[in-house]
Amino acid sequence: MVDSTLDKSAPGPWSGWLHGLLGVIIFSGSLPATRLAVQDMDPLLLTFLRASIAGLLAVALLVGFRQKRPRLAQLVSLIIVSSGVVLGFPLLTALALQRITSAHSIVFIGLLPLMTALFGVLRGGERPRRAFWIFSLLGSLLVVGFALTQSAAASLSGDLLMLAAVIACGLGYAEGAKLTRELGGWQVICWALVIALPLMLPASLLVQPASWHAISASSWAALGYVSLFSMLISFIFWYKGLAAGGIAAVGQLQLLQPFFGLGLSAALLHETVSPLMLAVTLGVVLCVVGSHKFGRQRVGEENGGNN
Repeated sequence: MVDSTLDKSAPGPWSGWLHGLLGVIIFSGSLPATRLAVQDMDPLLLTFLRASIAGLLAVALLVGFRQKRPRLAQLVSLIIVSSGVVLGFPLLTALALQRITSAHSIVFIGLLPLMTALFGVLRGGERPRRAFWIFSLLGSLLVVGFALTQSAAASLSGDLLMLAAVIACGLGYAEGAKLTRELGGWQVICWALVIALPLMLPASLLVQPASWHAISASSWAALGYVSLFSMLISFIFWYKGLAAGGIAAVGQLQLLQPFFGLGLSAALLHETVSPLMLAVTLGVVLCVVGSHKFGRQRVGEENGGNN
């Protein structure tokens, strides 16, 4: 029997894609903002502060809207979400961005759809068609190929940290999307932030700098962005989108994130946008459209054919 809460969170695939796209656009500013913040902040301080600020906002939202506490059985999934997207991805990317450039790191995000889809299969029970995997692989190869053509200074340790970050993020995305069907999108990320709060607040105090005055205004603004938008608002849209349109299908929108991010880097960090980037962006868009048109499960398969 199909859980009625699924219908409540999934009005249709196009609604899922719209919510997912809004989430991706907001996510795209995360790595440029993180790159800006780590110029003056220690990666540990940035990670703990952003989670603490977002966690306090999450407490206010949950209390203000009088949300019921999650069931004991849901705590394991919330801990996985918290470990992946509240702690793992922010910390690993902040560490990576001390070693590699923003442009180089952003392109690794192109691997997220494969990770999200993989964990969607392992944790969410989804069964995307073969066409989905073909378009996903093609899109990811385009992104990786684009990364290899860049002249940005690279570090093996930075690349490995970004790879680990993508794995942690994919797991958190898939687990959170599955849980969204039971709790709701904004409730999932809020409870994940609350679970991390008892660790993040004390950790922020332990790693506080000798002088807060050494941190520039631009770094504070970047911290505000990653705390409010990257850690909270974006996930509300993103988890809603994944639950409504399917983890694997909507997850393909992540292929657009590197190029949104590079565009923001060009505007904010004055990086050059090459014709090659525009060409690859078009190819990736076609892969996203193809995966949606040919790789998505039929409605009947989603609702009744996967048991």
